[in-house]
Amino acid sequence: MSGIGRYKVVQAETASPKRLMLLLFERALAHMKSAHAAFEAGEPSLEPRIALTKAAEIVCELSRTLDLDMAGEMGEALKGVYEFVESRLTLAALDGDLGLLCEAERAFEPVVEAFREAVDAAEVAGEVR
Repeated sequence: MSGIGRYKVVQAETASPKRLMLLLFERALAHMKSAHAAFEAGEPSLEPRIALTKAAEIVCELSRTLDLDMAGEMGEALKGVYEFVESRLTLAALDGDLGLLCEAERAFEPVVEAFREAVDAAEVAGEVR
């Protein structure tokens, strides 16, 4: 295993639950960006579709595990974003449509950034777990 691979394993094994959630958000966004680059580069249609499927699976899992009772109205709004993003990713994968992927990225990036800020603030405040 490469040094980067070992680092990622240790990072995942030692991360707080909040940081693990952030890693999922970031991984989904990274798959979207990878698919975007592959579409723009004209790579074989399978490459971006695999990345889009992985991103959609992560977003689906984030949606499935969302505790609406705890999250209230914000949770309902977030669920709507997840459903929108997942549908756009799925359609983008089926149709090979970069425009649909861009819509998903534009909707998901602010969520990732907000979650990153919240996790960083919680860690600074000592609320890591």
